[in-house]
Amino acid sequence: MPANRLSRLMPARLCLPAFLSAAGLFLAAAGPTTPAPGPVQIIGNSGGGCIQGAVRLPDDAPGLQTVRVGKSNFWGHPDTIDRLLQLARTASAAGLPDLYMGDLSNPRGGPMPGGHVSHQMGIDADVYLDINPHPRLPVAARENLEPPSLVRPDGRAVDQSRWRPEHATLLRMATQLPGVDRVLVNAAIKKQLCTTVSGERGWLRMIRPWYGHASHMHISFLCPAGQAECPPRPAPPPPGDGCDASLQWWFDRLDAPPKPAPPVTKPPRPPALPAACIAMLKAP
Repeated sequence: MPANRLSRLMPARLCLPAFLSAAGLFLAAAGPTTPAPGPVQIIGNSGGGCIQGAVRLPDDAPGLQTVRVGKSNFWGHPDTIDRLLQLARTASAAGLPDLYMGDLSNPRGGPMPGGHVSHQMGIDADVYLDINPHPRLPVAARENLEPPSLVRPDGRAVDQSRWRPEHATLLRMATQLPGVDRVLVNAAIKKQLCTTVSGERGWLRMIRPWYGHASHMHISFLCPAGQAECPPRPAPPPPGDGCDASLQWWFDRLDAPPKPAPPVTKPPRPPALPAACIAMLKAP
């Protein structure tokens, strides 16, 4: 699939250029540690936005545990938090172990460390795909947890020694949450679903391949109702189950010779943020 066509099908906020990673690291480290007071309001867009009135996902709730609290942020729009709590309860009722929750957003949104370009508006969440039995641990004991990759080192398929039908169950549950835009996973995970899911397959449309995402899924929600300054997504996932040439494109890229990195001629430039977001991130 041509890159320009792909960019229309995938959310732009998931690209990971190095200069945004550096800018995110600086802004997140210097940003406030409390949410902006006032009614809930999302401002900006996926490549440069913020949120007022965010709430925090609990570190412990029925069916979930946050992990790596010292390296992650767990703030989001109230609807996002409610839906993650719903996912955890549904997964627990189905017999799955506690879900390990990764990054949501900073307390006021904005750029984040670690290469994220998304996660700026409180409507994105990383949920690890570790469904091995694990006990409920104290928060400090989860600081260095590294859930395993489900993908073989060559990137062409999942590791069959780790893949279980329950992974498909959890991914299907995520696509059925209210207000989901799409769920991003590694292309090898999408390929495994295409190969093994039988019966009703309509939910596969919401599972989209993206770089990385070998150990977690990225749940992207639509803008909540009443958020006039939260722009709609460029396009919904295309019709069909996505088990077509658009998926094969990801594996064809593995055979392409790597392109040399362009020379660095200018210093990194931070992402453009709306003036209201800059003021919000600078406020005490």
